[in-house]
Amino acid sequence: MSEFTHRPVLLDECIEALNIRSGGIYLDGTLGRAGHSREIVKRLTTGRLICVDRDQAALDAARERLAPWLDRVELVHSNFDRVDEILDSLSMPAADGMLFDLGVSSPQLDDGSRGFSYMADAPLDMRMDQGEGLTAAGVVNGWSQEELRRVISQYGEERFAPQIAGAIVRRRGDKPIETTLELVEVIKSAMPAKALREKQHPAKRTFQAIRIAVNDELASVERMLQRAVPRLNRGGRLAVITFHSLEDRIVKTGLAGFAKGCTCPPDFPVCVCGKTPDIRLVNKKPILPSQREIEENPRARSAKLRAAEKL
Repeated sequence: MSEFTHRPVLLDECIEALNIRSGGIYLDGTLGRAGHSREIVKRLTTGRLICVDRDQAALDAARERLAPWLDRVELVHSNFDRVDEILDSLSMPAADGMLFDLGVSSPQLDDGSRGFSYMADAPLDMRMDQGEGLTAAGVVNGWSQEELRRVISQYGEERFAPQIAGAIVRRRGDKPIETTLELVEVIKSAMPAKALREKQHPAKRTFQAIRIAVNDELASVERMLQRAVPRLNRGGRLAVITFHSLEDRIVKTGLAGFAKGCTCPPDFPVCVCGKTPDIRLVNKKPILPSQREIEENPRARSAKLRAAEKL
């Protein structure tokens, strides 16, 4: 799919949520195919856009996709949870808007060799940043049965996590599990026949769990929120797209904490803590994709957008 036919998730809603000013400083913390970045940078004149991605391939591709606007763009190879370090390295004290799309980018999913897909045979990798050391093979073949059970249950919300963890440990006792389809076979062998007939692919939840573990995704989201909000200018907007309940819970709770004012006990007659809200929530409930967008892009089905404004 070309850059011109690719439409990023919740594009119009993100642009509206960011409330872009032509001279502002903006950060796209999850560049991917640069779909969101293209629409942001088009709206800038004297402003700057910082594009961040863990995947060097995404940054290389962005040079072409953002070619008409490169004089307004900074491409940064880093993890989005280092937003404070990124701004410091560019001598920028704060930004007027930040966007984080937490989904795995389509090129990573579509490139079977990266090991994210349970539909194509490839080495068990799943690293978003291929310079990192831990791979999916390292998790599958090196982590204890109890740790595998915990990860598959917690990150994948997989009800057959104990059986799957046990099957992985038994299989790797004979020889290491090296490819995606080998892992799919092991997962299927651990599940009852009824579960294998469900609409969702039987390996989907386990693959999600291992990917989250390999890339430390949930902890990265928490760190990002704690570092991003303090680095927004007054009136600046933060927009975050999540794709599963674990991420959304972290974002919802984190933003609620920043939006909360006084923390004194309810029975105190007057406030003594002096705490005031750092942000206001732009929407009380998450913004969801339209039915039309879901029909055009089924991957958007589980997307949720939350936005906040710095006070």
